[in-house]
Amino acid sequence: MEKEVMSSLTRVGNVLCGASSFIRRCIFRVLRVGPIPDHIAFIMDGNRRHAKKQNPPSHAGAAHDAGFWALMVMMLYCHELGVKYATAYAFSIDNFKRKPEEVQALMDSMLQKIDLVKMVVERLVVRVHFVGNLRLLSDELRVLAMKLMKVTAGYSNSVLTICVAYTSRDEILHAIEECCEEKHIREIIDDDRMIKLTDLEKNMYTAVAPDPDIIIRTGGERRLSNFLLWQSGGSHLCTVLAHWPQIGLWNFVLAILNFQKHKPYFEMKKKEKQV
Repeated sequence: MEKEVMSSLTRVGNVLCGASSFIRRCIFRVLRVGPIPDHIAFIMDGNRRHAKKQNPPSHAGAAHDAGFWALMVMMLYCHELGVKYATAYAFSIDNFKRKPEEVQALMDSMLQKIDLVKMVVERLVVRVHFVGNLRLLSDELRVLAMKLMKVTAGYSNSVLTICVAYTSRDEILHAIEECCEEKHIREIIDDDRMIKLTDLEKNMYTAVAPDPDIIIRTGGERRLSNFLLWQSGGSHLCTVLAHWPQIGLWNFVLAILNFQKHKPYFEMKKKEKQV
């Protein structure tokens, strides 16, 4: 156990010390000449396929550990480049349909990683949000998640949103239910029965962040998988062939360059909608 803790602390140190990489700072300085996205969302796909392709095949837990560190590195890149919001699709409600032992292993892995997340975000002054149907999580995991959100509530450098027990359909249903509840109360007071678009959007799980400018999906798939369906109408979807644990600096840089290339088109579409 002590060996595992020391190994994790070393990994945290490596992630944080990597912030001083001269080459990366130069690359990011060049990227900042162009428009920088406010919000990047990640669909972290391919952990299990990555594990199976190892020689010899590794167990799923090792792949999820590698996926966790990939997320920490992506968060660091966002922080360094000046991206204010990062969102990660960590666990879908649909994932509860997997084998019970696999689901339990994932929940245990999340429990073990929360303290490591805390160490990284405290150093970078990043606010953390866990969003989704958190009632589906174990009591222990939910309590730790709420505690981390409370500890980082005053941090303002950037915001990391982690979607767990999440699907976009559930998010929309939740927002409608909240709106109906609010309107029922308001109707008694001022007879205001109309649900407006702003009412719905403020009750989304992910209301803490603006709509994503870029959605990066690993694993080579070109679909959203029930992730941010409401918010992604104007997002640039970037598909990466590498599995999530393999995502690296050049994947990140290419996604930013593609966004900058297509930014005028998205701006034109926004103006057309406003007319």
